[in-house]
Amino acid sequence: MNDPTFLYLMSGVVGLLLIASVVGFVLARRSGPDGPNATVQNLNQRIRAWWLMVAIFGLAFFFGKGITIMLFMLVSFYCLREFLSITPTLAADHRATVAAFYIFIPMQYWLIWIDWPALFSIAIPVYAFLLLPILSVARGETKDFLVRSAKIQWALMLTVYCISHAPALINLDIPGFEGRNFLLLFFLVTVVQISDVAQYVFGKLFGKRKLAPSVSPNKTWEGLIGGGLFATLVGAGLWWITPFTPLAAAAIAFTIVLAGFWGGLVLSAVKRSLGRKDWSAMIQGHGGAMDRMDSVSFAAPIMYHITNYFYAL
Repeated sequence: MNDPTFLYLMSGVVGLLLIASVVGFVLARRSGPDGPNATVQNLNQRIRAWWLMVAIFGLAFFFGKGITIMLFMLVSFYCLREFLSITPTLAADHRATVAAFYIFIPMQYWLIWIDWPALFSIAIPVYAFLLLPILSVARGETKDFLVRSAKIQWALMLTVYCISHAPALINLDIPGFEGRNFLLLFFLVTVVQISDVAQYVFGKLFGKRKLAPSVSPNKTWEGLIGGGLFATLVGAGLWWITPFTPLAAAAIAFTIVLAGFWGGLVLSAVKRSLGRKDWSAMIQGHGGAMDRMDSVSFAAPIMYHITNYFYAL
């Protein structure tokens, strides 16, 4: 992407990460003889992981639509693998899981590549919904059939269908905004991820009242309110890179912050119900790919449809 605005934004992100790295280094050096406590260690692990994630997203955005779609396709692949790895199915579901990985993931992102929104919006909710149980029942295994089918369908919806709405923002035809749709994707990812980080920081600094202790012990009302308002302000401040007015940018940011929060809580409930804290240990300090994309999976469809309805042709 050659838009200088994008380069300025990435420079700002790199600047923030440099500041965060310095703060993390100072906190670690000021620790006692026993070394940094768990919070400081986790903070520095998260910062190092953010450097890697920002570099990957930055390169994808820089090289354009094809690489960006490939990146999100890989993200969906890893998220689906994590989801199904902790939600066991039976051997009778082998054909259905193979179809989910090797038919519906590439098909969903190919539909985005060729810009076929009508089929993109129904391929998984309709055709995968019908085909996957057929592939499972063909093996004649009826034990927990509804539960097994629901696991695969739910996994495919959240990790592929919902996440794919993020790169689909690139295809929206917005008058006067041609060639700048990558900035919408930047807006979405930035607001959602800053909301996650800010909720973590506000919760650590001011959190007293647990929001849902049995689902996510670290989430507090103070973290949600403080982090959510901060992310909304950041979104409002980024109005100039979008087709939105400042007030609309704030409203959309607030909406996707709420959607992302509930996404994180719902998927925490899934993990807790299966006795897991993280989806995997793929990203040091963050958990798995799904631990970073749980908020995006709920926020991306909301932003896509709001933008499509109010701003696109």
